Amino acid sequence: MSKTAFFASFMAALLHCLWGNVSLAGEHQLRGAVIGKKLFYQTRNDDSLPEIARSYDVGFNAMAFANPDVDPFLPGPQRYLVIPSEWILPQVPLRQGIVINRAEMRLYLFLPAKAQTVTSFPVGVGDLRQDTPLGVFTVIEKIKNPAWHVPPSIKRERPHLPAVVPPGPDNPLGSHALRLSARTLLIHGTNRPWGIGTRNTHGCIRLYEEDIVQLFGMVGTGERVTIIHQPVKAAKNGDAVYLEVHDYYEDGRDLYAAALKVLAEKKLASGVDLNKVWRASRERSGVPVDVSKAGRSQ
Repeated sequence: MSKTAFFASFMAALLHCLWGNVSLAGEHQLRGAVIGKKLFYQTRNDDSLPEIARSYDVGFNAMAFANPDVDPFLPGPQRYLVIPSEWILPQVPLRQGIVINRAEMRLYLFLPAKAQTVTSFPVGVGDLRQDTPLGVFTVIEKIKNPAWHVPPSIKRERPHLPAVVPPGPDNPLGSHALRLSARTLLIHGTNRPWGIGTRNTHGCIRLYEEDIVQLFGMVGTGERVTIIHQPVKAAKNGDAVYLEVHDYYEDGRDLYAAALKVLAEKKLASGVDLNKVWRASRERSGVPVDVSKAGRSQ
């Protein structure tokens, strides 16, 4: 191998190590309303967006919307992808326990013992037929190796299923589950990791297996669970105003009016460029975008 070829190979490997193998599961420091850090990844021949998403602990839809011009299953080598690993915290009256923003398909965990940090995971949520319910719940039961008691609605769709699916690789609940006070509503693992970050459940909340194990160990019974729907989030970070827009229904609906309303409610409207707000609302990339007026952002 020539020195030039060796150097090129070495740099590609170094970039992949630095940009392509960072685990984001776990704690993020609370230094304002924006957490995490946007990263980039250089693709290889055998990559796909579902695999990249899991390695960075983000959901599939988040990866797809952040990289709209990329084939999700054949992105091709030597492409630089945005990793949507930066988030505006959702607006809730009480930062306590588990907060799930259904619109962005992401879970946030706030614990009193870790007041300066937040833990965050991607989730899968209910599909068009049975959306995940909104509201305030509590964890009433923690279950290891849960059996799946097939609901009548699913049994009608798939009559070949047994009444109860025991723990194991065919069990869609995965290895751990948290039962909520709405007793049919669970936060659980999955045997279909490619569904995390999409709408593919019958109302429950699914996590990657590695994430449900971590979450299971961090919360107890009685923990508060708040499920909200905020497709538009806004925050001031330093001198800049950031907007984060999610197209939950994937129908291209106009989110510009919703963005203007959120900015007005947070008293941020005077500091933004309306053309930037319109563009962010049209793109719906799911990543925080600087929409400040010229000269206002750092």
